[in-house]
Amino acid sequence: MPKTPTNAARLPIWRLAIAFLIVVKALTLVLSAHPCNAQQPNVLFIAVDDLNDYISPLSDHPGIKTPGFERLARRSTVFTNAHCAAPACHPSRVAVLTGVHPSKSGIYRNLFGAHGPRWRDESPELKDAIVLSQHFRNHGYHAVGGGKIFHTLQWTPGDSQNDPDAWDDYRGDPLDPISQDWPRPEFPQHQNEGFQGKRPLSNHLFGAAVIDNIPEQKFGDHLVADWAIEQLNQKFDKPLFLAVGLFRPHIPWEVPKRWFDLYPLGSIQLPDCQPGDLEDSHDHGRRHWHKWVRDNNQWPKLMQGYLASISYVDHQVSRILDGLDASPNADNTIVVLWSDHGFHIGEKENWEKFALWNQTTRVPLFVSLPKRFKKNGFAIQSRTNQPVTLTDLYPTLCDLAEIPTPQQCSGVSLVNQLANPDAARAQPALTSFYFHRESAASHAISGIRFRYIRYGNDFEELYDLQNDPNEFRNEIDNPNFTSIKNKLKNSLPKQPSINRSVPTDSEFHRGRSGKNSKKSRK
Repeated sequence: MPKTPTNAARLPIWRLAIAFLIVVKALTLVLSAHPCNAQQPNVLFIAVDDLNDYISPLSDHPGIKTPGFERLARRSTVFTNAHCAAPACHPSRVAVLTGVHPSKSGIYRNLFGAHGPRWRDESPELKDAIVLSQHFRNHGYHAVGGGKIFHTLQWTPGDSQNDPDAWDDYRGDPLDPISQDWPRPEFPQHQNEGFQGKRPLSNHLFGAAVIDNIPEQKFGDHLVADWAIEQLNQKFDKPLFLAVGLFRPHIPWEVPKRWFDLYPLGSIQLPDCQPGDLEDSHDHGRRHWHKWVRDNNQWPKLMQGYLASISYVDHQVSRILDGLDASPNADNTIVVLWSDHGFHIGEKENWEKFALWNQTTRVPLFVSLPKRFKKNGFAIQSRTNQPVTLTDLYPTLCDLAEIPTPQQCSGVSLVNQLANPDAARAQPALTSFYFHRESAASHAISGIRFRYIRYGNDFEELYDLQNDPNEFRNEIDNPNFTSIKNKLKNSLPKQPSINRSVPTDSEFHRGRSGKNSKKSRK
């Protein structure tokens, strides 16, 4: 006959019971703070390359035509004060996809000549980092990707920082995901013929031209959008994490004629510029680009190409939304759209990115939740001006999918702002970059109204974006702003990482030659 337990023997059982009740209560509280549904939401994760704030839901550049982004805004929380982690493709994308900020990893700049996830060897902090798509796979999702998600370029076949192991499937070759998609127009003359001086870059890559030698449906982001729509209409036995990388409006600004026709040259409005703008600012080192543009009267033509490329990619976004809305996944899919950094079209005598001003770092960021989230207190359409860094996306998506956030993540979830757009964030947005010939990294701190920049050579800038949105006046010595300057300055990273360089001994360092680009990952 079994022996009756004594009180002393019963005590561990009671303790276990109490502990179990505590865990159940804590789990109930956690789930009540987030959407609680039997079916986990799908995630449509759209990355757009080099898209600045010209689009109509943000700065609304004069004459811009972006009905697709307007459509997305009507069903999203629009983060009007979102900033990249670094103003360059490679560091920004690695930061988003690992959740690790450049100030921690030391990946501040583009590092070329990779064939696989060389970033794991570029930074010790990233050696064992879990890619966002892999994290979702680890928690029951089917993860597929296509287009430019990690860094790669149209003209560098085989030079990709993608991690093939982070996906269940990838469109085409994950280590050469876009080069085959993009034809080039025919150029009858050398890129410098008929111009003064030497054009930046080579092979007309810094330029705008019509692609008229192949049907629009057979190249570029149109193909990637077609693929994304196919994925949305497939039946999977798991929730779907679908990453879609759109390459335009990255240079070269080459799209079909109908997109150029939206912006007649005579109607082009150039950005506001001020003579001597850089006299009180840090020199970005790229004024020779602007000089070539001005000397050759190419500013309107290049602006036309950039705007045409924005409208082209806007159309692809709208097509993907059409595909989603017509799919079986329409009512259970989170849509996130972001750009890897802002972009200059002559503002502050700069072109492209690689700077720390607001025009370079401010990015479009939309988060669209299914209507069922509204029952859990989430806004379906709203705008918030709270400062956001793109590294906040990783923990946000984890919270929305009710999966744990890895310890590697530097960001802070945006769930509070999705529930209440006016909810204040304790931390400002942080963007970091490393300028050549300086001994340390530079950092920009964005609050709601003010922006503080501390460069690697100790030069400082402070801008009042409310009264000076173009950042014409450096207010660093304005005594009226001393307290706000010190407050933002205190938000600088305390021990930022050193700048990392190319690890030539990495197994993923393959170079960009035709021979090396064909090597497959072991």
